[in-house]
Amino acid sequence: MDPVGIAIIGGGIFVKEQHIPAALESPLVSIKAIWSRSLKTAEEAAKLIPASAAPVDLYSSDSGSGKSYEDILKRVDINGVILALPIVDQPAYIEKALAAGKHVLAEKPIAKDVATAVKLIEYYKQVSAETNASLAIAENFRFVQGWAYGAEEVKKLGKVTGFVVRMNSMMEKSNKYYNTPWRTVPQYQGGFLLDGGVHFTAALRKLLGKENAIESLIAQTSLVSSHLPPVDSINAVLKTKSGAVGSYITSFGSKMQAFDFHIECEKGVVKAEGVKVVTVRGVGKDAVEEEKVFEKSSGVKEEVHAWAESILSGIPNPNQTPELALGDLELMERMLTSGDQDGARQKLEYQHFV
Repeated sequence: MDPVGIAIIGGGIFVKEQHIPAALESPLVSIKAIWSRSLKTAEEAAKLIPASAAPVDLYSSDSGSGKSYEDILKRVDINGVILALPIVDQPAYIEKALAAGKHVLAEKPIAKDVATAVKLIEYYKQVSAETNASLAIAENFRFVQGWAYGAEEVKKLGKVTGFVVRMNSMMEKSNKYYNTPWRTVPQYQGGFLLDGGVHFTAALRKLLGKENAIESLIAQTSLVSSHLPPVDSINAVLKTKSGAVGSYITSFGSKMQAFDFHIECEKGVVKAEGVKVVTVRGVGKDAVEEEKVFEKSSGVKEEVHAWAESILSGIPNPNQTPELALGDLELMERMLTSGDQDGARQKLEYQHFV
């Protein structure tokens, strides 16, 4: 079976460090074109394509006639696009690709807010019925082995009784991701908390499972580091539909360092960090601890390969559905909204997508 011909849309850091290497590694994918806003950026991304690979055509907003994004969508040898663009811009590009009958793998978050995401999913369902094009959202945490393993360990330990999530770090001005204009002056709620935070809500939702979907929450938000507006920190209390209550503490502007997810169950505790999962069975001196360490991976290579498999098989990958991404976004948006409203309780409605 011939590999899927794709175009990579975007030429930023993540495209160069993750998407292009992932696409090159998968035997199911063949990069046919790269588009970016500027030809210079597209050329820089194309330097990563080895000379031994098939030639890659470059497109950009400043390349003139015949070299636009719309021209890529007219090509019959391109069946799919990987999109990695600024959050507020991406939905329009997704819609154009779907309308042209192209399969889409779009970077998370699915949109800048829940309302936009719901409209996008409605459009996708309408158009895909006519074009058979598919929409997948690239949440690479779902392809990191530790989260899936941790979720299975949670199931073995009985009812979830509580949880604590802590993620503290400092997004310094020297960080390469900070120095992208659309992130430095965000046009969406929450800034880095939204952009990076959907990874963490995805991980938590994976660990808790459908039986423990978040039902309501209260949160307080703050700006600890002035260079990370509008807010960079969340302290939230979340309640699941099963009645378990947990805390969610995160900051991109903190001098403290933490990255751990603790899920307490009737028969023990699961402590997950992505690459490492510790399962504690029992309590006190009788507790038995088991540690499993996984090879470090961003999950992007796995997700790009899985996307190509889904195109060739015609069966969407359950870890890449837009509804899953909607749930990740909703959880983060509701925490930010509660903070904006001085801790007002928020109800959630899309958490059953797990």
